Amino acid sequence: MDTRNLGALTVGAQGLGCMGMSEFYAGRDDDESLATIHEAIDRGVTLFDTSDMYGPHTNEELLGRAIRDRRDQVVVATKFAIVRDPADPAKRGIRGDAAYVKQACEGSLRRLGVDHIDLYYQHRVDPNTPIEETVGAMAELVAEGKVRHLGLSEAGAGTLRRAVAVHPIAALQSEWSLWSRDIEAEIVPTARELGIGIVPYSPLGRGFLTGRYTSTSDFGEGDFRTALQPRFQEDNLRKNLAIVDALRALATERDLTPGQLALAWVHHQGPDVAPIPGTKRRTYLRENLTAAEIELSEEDLSRIESAVPADAVAGLRYPESGMQSINR
Repeated sequence: MDTRNLGALTVGAQGLGCMGMSEFYAGRDDDESLATIHEAIDRGVTLFDTSDMYGPHTNEELLGRAIRDRRDQVVVATKFAIVRDPADPAKRGIRGDAAYVKQACEGSLRRLGVDHIDLYYQHRVDPNTPIEETVGAMAELVAEGKVRHLGLSEAGAGTLRRAVAVHPIAALQSEWSLWSRDIEAEIVPTARELGIGIVPYSPLGRGFLTGRYTSTSDFGEGDFRTALQPRFQEDNLRKNLAIVDALRALATERDLTPGQLALAWVHHQGPDVAPIPGTKRRTYLRENLTAAEIELSEEDLSRIESAVPADAVAGLRYPESGMQSINR
């Protein structure tokens, strides 16, 4: 697999998002998830992404089990800051204070079973704690050898500038796909100016751009997409199917799936971009990895973007309350 540079950190061109292996999407099969991680490593994937809030905690434990005898082959990325209520995990807050940064890191190290985290992100920016305090505490973890590189998730341009004044930031993780392009105008140029690599999560629109879903009934019971995400509510979903139809028409010309074409588009957004499509099944892992090898011309990219206009998506990424913590 080709590599990408996220600041001073080198990773495979495509990583693996592990969130759905433990929570949020219907169905859980730890054996298949472990097999998927192992096959990803065998196929050259190096960047594996998790968070202490996935599960909560169980996703880090799963990844730790998977890499126990393969630690030197992987780049472990995890995140902190979203705090879930033990009595009601649906309730959550955000913490970026120095004391919590250190507490969260110790917990992640323990659950992952590693002596250092390769890429440590603040999952969401805490509006009540100056970013300088948060990144300062993260920098202390680097000095202690517990963390190698720092990242921010869903941070705005101004936050990025303030953060790098404290310590180099290797990566910005934000949602970026054909149907989530709000970071392109200001945030991506700022990240590039500052030497920050970009790690798009949900590059397949949380699976929607694969064409597998045509109705809310296609999602399993308890799937958070239909429960919480406006784009997957029935009225919006029906409107958004036109996006997939247009994408499928172009993909058919290349004997590709809509998802492969959508993911290839993300790969072509720059040499500093390393998407982390999530899956818990080896079948979809193989399909996604093919996308990293697809060549698209400028004409191809133009046709794709014309078929899927940035303003064509119906519905927000998150409910209004969730959008308040995006690009902050």
